[in-house]
Amino acid sequence: MTLSHVTGWCRPLLAGVLVLMLSACASSVSRVETWQGNPAAASEAAVLKAPGEIQVKNVNGRSMTNFLIDDLDLDYALLPGENQVVFTYKTIWANPGVVENGESKVFTVESDPQVVRFDARPNAVYHFEFDKPATRPEAEAMMPTFSATLVDAQGQVVATSNRWTPTAGTAARTPLPALGETASESADGSTLERLKAVWATASDEEKRAFLRWAFE
Repeated sequence: MTLSHVTGWCRPLLAGVLVLMLSACASSVSRVETWQGNPAAASEAAVLKAPGEIQVKNVNGRSMTNFLIDDLDLDYALLPGENQVVFTYKTIWANPGVVENGESKVFTVESDPQVVRFDARPNAVYHFEFDKPATRPEAEAMMPTFSATLVDAQGQVVATSNRWTPTAGTAARTPLPALGETASESADGSTLERLKAVWATASDEEKRAFLRWAFE
């Protein structure tokens, strides 16, 4: 079997995996739990609504799942009490010029990591408020001083974000299986899980290139 035959066989398989992953995202991640285990307070969890522009990175030091689609609106379930949420603000703008081979069709504007700390009340609902730029230059001009406010269901400001400075270095990446390791030997347990792990470590440009390749 030639390399072209292998590639031709793999692409539909990978495309199918991606479709399944996208379907799973759409159906099962509208509410993301931010804790481990089954704490008793989970029955009174507060909800933090994050629009697609807000990319939540971690909650109380626990890394949140990376999704294939960056602009998902997600609800994060928070245990009552003190919470720390680290996030970035990200917008995507079309490239108005002529796109050359390999050049991205979009521009990404993203803030430095922000952190918001607040005391979540049982069963309360919170959401982010922030200025919304009309153009890419306006978005870029906002980034050095970007800040978002956290508002409760009554419209009261609960907290204001500021730039986040990690105190213990960067978070560890998801470990990948060693070369030659089979799926059964991998801690991730399956090809799908390994694909997810690889995706989590990829840059935005690598993700776009992979999607273009998979769906050609």
